[in-house]
Amino acid sequence: MKTVEKNETPATAKPAAETTKSEASAGAPAARPALKLPKKSRRKPRLSTRVLRSPGVQKSIASLAVGYLRLVNRTSPLVFDPPDPYDKYIHLAPVIFTMWHGQHFMLPFARIFDFDARVLISKHHDGEINALVAQKLGIKTIRGSTARNPSRMMEKGGMVGFLEMKAALEEGACVTMTADISNLAARRAGMGIVTLARVSGRPIVPLAYASSRRIDVTSWDRSTINLPFGRSVCAVGEPVSVPPDADQATLEASRQAVETALNEATDRAYGIVDRRNG
Repeated sequence: MKTVEKNETPATAKPAAETTKSEASAGAPAARPALKLPKKSRRKPRLSTRVLRSPGVQKSIASLAVGYLRLVNRTSPLVFDPPDPYDKYIHLAPVIFTMWHGQHFMLPFARIFDFDARVLISKHHDGEINALVAQKLGIKTIRGSTARNPSRMMEKGGMVGFLEMKAALEEGACVTMTADISNLAARRAGMGIVTLARVSGRPIVPLAYASSRRIDVTSWDRSTINLPFGRSVCAVGEPVSVPPDADQATLEASRQAVETALNEATDRAYGIVDRRNG
């Protein structure tokens, strides 16, 4: 009897390469066809949204808004707290003015310095009306916004806006931006403003505007619609400076300082107008 060595194949055995597909798949479940997922289609904005985003409609809304804001300003005497902000802060100029989202509508009328002023406004469709209003009030705009995810900063125009603000400060202009990030967390300062202060070497000056007659909106940013025929206050908070060599811990401490100063100025402004109401 011939012994089959380990490296020999019996004549009756089939090589593995010759195993038929039917034999290889015997007893195995049949493969399922690949599931084809439907392609996601980009939904068109609603008709009302498309109408509101049309240039003609946005210009009309901006004109109406400017007329209304001017009416509120003319019928609501404005005082500053402290009462001499020009004398107190002129030596700091140019500065980075900041406020909370939803509290900015009347601030174009609360100018502390007679300086060239520029304001950062989102490139989103919703920011277009704000930009038109600012331009009609004689304020130059910088388009861009901070992002929740730093990797999306370029997509949102954040880096371009950041560099434009830095250049404006170097030219001697004051810049204005909200401290909190849109649709993220109201009344929580982001890192963008303290980073701008670090690289530009310019201080941050918090502002808060409040009026005795107003509508407080239940939106994410707790917006306020200021009404005519009342009294108004613009409270100026303690300036915050950020050293040029600030590390991450120092930036975080500066961010918290901005948040605290803005909340203090906001509470002070509303406390003044509400106390006078009582």
